Amino acid sequence: MTTEPITHRRVLVIAVPIVLSNATIPILGAVDTAVVGQLGTAAPIGAVGLGAIVLTSIYWVFGFLRMGTTGLVAQARGAGDAAETGALLMRALMIATAAGLVFVAAQTLVFAGAFRLAPASPEVEALARDYLVIRIWGAPATIAIYALTGWLIAMERTRGVLALQLVMNGVNIVLDLWFVLGLGWGVPGVAAATLIAECSGLVLGLWLCRAAFAGDQWRAWSRIFDRAKMRTMASVNGDILVRSVILQASFTSFLFLGAGLGDITLAANQVLLQFLAITAYALDGFAFAAEAVVGQALGARRRGDLRRGAILTSQWAFGGAALLTLALFGFGPALIDLMATSPDVRAEARAYLPWMTVAPIVGVGAWMLDGVFIGATRTRELRNAMIVSVAIYAVSLPILLPTFGNHGLWAALMVLNLARTVTLAVRYPQLEATADA
Repeated sequence: MTTEPITHRRVLVIAVPIVLSNATIPILGAVDTAVVGQLGTAAPIGAVGLGAIVLTSIYWVFGFLRMGTTGLVAQARGAGDAAETGALLMRALMIATAAGLVFVAAQTLVFAGAFRLAPASPEVEALARDYLVIRIWGAPATIAIYALTGWLIAMERTRGVLALQLVMNGVNIVLDLWFVLGLGWGVPGVAAATLIAECSGLVLGLWLCRAAFAGDQWRAWSRIFDRAKMRTMASVNGDILVRSVILQASFTSFLFLGAGLGDITLAANQVLLQFLAITAYALDGFAFAAEAVVGQALGARRRGDLRRGAILTSQWAFGGAALLTLALFGFGPALIDLMATSPDVRAEARAYLPWMTVAPIVGVGAWMLDGVFIGATRTRELRNAMIVSVAIYAVSLPILLPTFGNHGLWAALMVLNLARTVTLAVRYPQLEATADA
């Protein structure tokens, strides 16, 4: 049973590597685009972008494996059950392997469905298929990395998460340059570089999680296939999946409704949403820290530690949100000019920048409570709160959008985040009480 006190230093040791790791994520996509951009035509850029979106959409579904693994392993660690932390990782890896192999086997159907939903020119589609038939072989590795990352976060080994991200991105970038610019492999070269990086990440991730395979705990099949524990894991992961799909649907509706307001407004919203993504990435580290310390406190049945963990991680997150708000207030117009060259898009984005300026403060409560509830594996409450919040968002749209246009659309997004905060906050006392059970 872990007895390490919950301090500001402990929170930062968990959170900062995650923030740095997330900061590297946009770099890889930029390098991929820049490398194929040297080929001199538009089709390779479109093919790599389309192929990456198809696979990212597939893999995104398995985000539940990261979150569910973190909460369950943190609680097992808090309870001092080292054998269960290893068994949980094995269960997650088996799910990842099975899912990845299904996608490999069904790749023809998967790609046909993807191109039906997102049709492209014959040249782009042909190149995208070349990309996908190589990268799909990395599906088991990529999905497994979700599980490995979740285990590392739960064990508070987030420097390992940062190392994993840096190595994968580094391998990918070096091989991109060699395969595409050096060997002239074109789009298949980009795919091969990513595939090798994903497999390298799997090997490194397994090594970083080697403590889970110490002794015979990783092959204690009676424990691994314990029906009650498997049902618990399935329930947790299922709830998180439903919650995530509903949340993604709400963001998708925001984009679609924005598209109906004209091309300039759509482009302006897209620029501002990049700021929102950066904000979420920056504050994720504190939400992940909450998952780890809250999960461990609950597993150890330490109500005071649970409350302190929730408070300390949230204090840092709110401080970070305030700094981001100030940064967007001061540098937002310059950042808009950097991301868009059209005078009309720049002017439109500036008109709605105030919404983005307050977004970190409005959203941070929801993001942190997500982390608290995931760490406590109170995923049914998380799912139900999301259903209620999205229903409130859906009701607000026909009221705000016709009256206020794009301002109304942004206001509805703020309503969604406020509703997420309130619906989880009212459930928090019950969560805290479970530490005494």
